Amino acid sequence: MSGKKEWPKPPACRVITIANQKGGVGKTTTSVNLAASLAMHGLKVLVVDLDPQGNASTALGVDHHADIPSIYEVLIEDRPLAEIVVLAPELPNLYCAPATLNLAGAEIELVSKVARESRLRRALDRYDKEQFDYVLIDCPPSLGLLTVNALVGAEELLIPIQCEYYALEGLGQLLRTVDLVKSHLNPQLEVSTILLTMYDARTRLAAQVADEVRGHFGDIVLRTVIPRSVRVSEAPSYGQSVMTYDPGSSGALAYSEAASEMAHRGAGGA
Repeated sequence: MSGKKEWPKPPACRVITIANQKGGVGKTTTSVNLAASLAMHGLKVLVVDLDPQGNASTALGVDHHADIPSIYEVLIEDRPLAEIVVLAPELPNLYCAPATLNLAGAEIELVSKVARESRLRRALDRYDKEQFDYVLIDCPPSLGLLTVNALVGAEELLIPIQCEYYALEGLGQLLRTVDLVKSHLNPQLEVSTILLTMYDARTRLAAQVADEVRGHFGDIVLRTVIPRSVRVSEAPSYGQSVMTYDPGSSGALAYSEAASEMAHRGAGGA
């Protein structure tokens, strides 16, 4: 995969949270494969895994058993982010702040903490994040304190939406949360990107959902859609993103195209 054309770097590090409280829409898959695509094209990327299941850490081949220093210690014990960030073994430009199962208790433990919504932001502010071109934050499928920390810690929100019935259900709740975060905690936050996932070209429903989402959100919806793909689903069980597991598959090609769109938009291109 070396020798790929380099994509343009953004003027400053882009911190992007990938969230949708609806489960099974491809949040982690999107985080990992966009990160891998960007890294393959000369951009330096950090994935912050905020999901207690640690699926992003798994897919990046990063160890995340209970004794590993993780994002839990950063949020709860004020451990510096620099002490937990590790290089993902598959790609030289890709780094991960892993999640362990300890994070499952963090929602409750955060409640009693001072500035509980801003703990990730504070950790990122103390960290030399400008060494990266992108920081992608993968969220759990809920609108709890972990996701709120991710929204407060980022300037951009990317929402994956699956092309299925009820796709837009619950989205209003997410957007209301975004508005609350903007009003009270992080005025910089913008919904910058919508990515359509699990697109099945054989169904009329997928096309209808795509049209509906584009009609509602306009130009922030990426032109590229991510098809349903067995390869995309298989890759994490091998500790890989689909970009390294099967780079010629339809899923890998689509994620690469979506990441290219993101990179060129972020650098001021079309």
